Amino acid sequence: MAEKKWERRFYNAGKRALDLVVAVPALVLVSPLIALAALAVRIKLGSPVFFRQVRAGQYGEPMQIIKLRSMTNARGLYGELLPDSHRLTRLGLLLRKTSIDELPNLWSVVKGDLSLVGPRPLPMSYVARYNDEQRRRLDVKPGITGWAQVNGRNQLEWEERFALDVWYVDHASLVRDLQILALTARALVDVESVTAPGHATMPEFERAA
Repeated sequence: MAEKKWERRFYNAGKRALDLVVAVPALVLVSPLIALAALAVRIKLGSPVFFRQVRAGQYGEPMQIIKLRSMTNARGLYGELLPDSHRLTRLGLLLRKTSIDELPNLWSVVKGDLSLVGPRPLPMSYVARYNDEQRRRLDVKPGITGWAQVNGRNQLEWEERFALDVWYVDHASLVRDLQILALTARALVDVESVTAPGHATMPEFERAA
């Protein structure tokens, strides 16, 4: 038991070091790109430029994600937000396909709210919908990219994504994280995987069977 605790501490320390070594220089390098993309969002969509949402972090604790806004706030006759397919703009789709909209989350990595690698942080409302096995995806810090993202991304059904997330929890290591980071570059080329089949984005997860 003591050996496992030591291994976990070593992994966590190494993971945090990897996050900082990669995220800090990356944030500096992509800052001009973020600024240009933010200007384009401001011109095309207006304010706010950034999309902020509270999501479930490690152990289900609330955390905030920050992304470049890709949708309008168009509403229906009774004030309800229109479906994603009606609000996702051409600029927004481009930002999503290139993952430029995710770049501001590098700051969350530097702060320690996110890791580079881990299960994607999802809305707080999903936590109560997980079954016991799926809830294990919350045992580690969420990440910008993860095992599910390099194995199908949004082309996967929710159950498949969660199974891959739990697999990562059971097999997490620094070597695995480096593998996932390397595979992420390849996954970014597959722009079709940014949306779910038949959907503008990813359909909402209802509840585990």
